[in-house]
Order: sequence, then structure tokens, then C-alpha cells
Amino acid sequence: MQAFLKVLRGWALDLRAQLRVAYFAARDPRLPWAARLLALAVVAYALSPIDLIPDFIPVLGLLDDLLIVPLGLALVLRLTPPAVLDAARRRAAAAGRLPASRTAALAIAALWLLLVALAARWTWRRCSGG
Repeated sequence: MQAFLKVLRGWALDLRAQLRVAYFAARDPRLPWAARLLALAVVAYALSPIDLIPDFIPVLGLLDDLLIVPLGLALVLRLTPPAVLDAARRRAAAAGRLPASRTAALAIAALWLLLVALAARWTWRRCSGG
């Protein structure tokens, strides 16, 4: 059991390191805009306290975190040119951890509120027949 926990911890640390790389790659102007948007979305989703599927739902709640973030990161890393990836890895290693940003936290919260409002509006229109 300890060996499994050790492997799991290593995987989580590697995932965190790859998130830092994606963050710094997204800030590089040489990265194509589509890959930049994807990188920002993956990092924002990984850092967001609000999940697509809430964690309290058995199995499915954790499955989205175990699939969406790693697959999104893999796609970002594949779409990133080697020179940008090398620079992002150097910056991520030097930074140690992601910088905290209140602006980013507010932007993520505003995005989630907008999505909830749009879903509520859509539901209201569907249920009221208008």
C-alpha cells in the first residue's frame, strides 16, 4: 500500500510540475493562440475550486479530475513548440510554484458565475415555454 501511495504522490507532483510548465508556456507570445487558450483553460480548470462534476458525486466526481486535467495537459504539451516548451520548463523550475493572482481568481469566479447564470436562463426559458 505504501508503494502505491508513493507512486500516486509522484504522479501528483509531476502533474503539478506540468501545470506550471503549461502556465508559463501560455504566457509565451510564440505559442499559437489556440494552444494558448487551451493551456489557460486547463490551468484554470485545475486550479479552480469548482469542478465540472462535483467531487461529492461518487466515482464521477473524481473521474473528471483524473481525465480532464491530464489529457488537457498532454494535448497542450503536444501542441507547444519545442523552443517554447524548453523555455517554459526553465521558467517553471526557476519559479518553483505558480504565482498567486487575485485577478485570475476573480476572472475564474466571474466565468463560473456567468456560466451558472446562462444555464439558469436557459433552464428558465425551457421550463416556462418562452
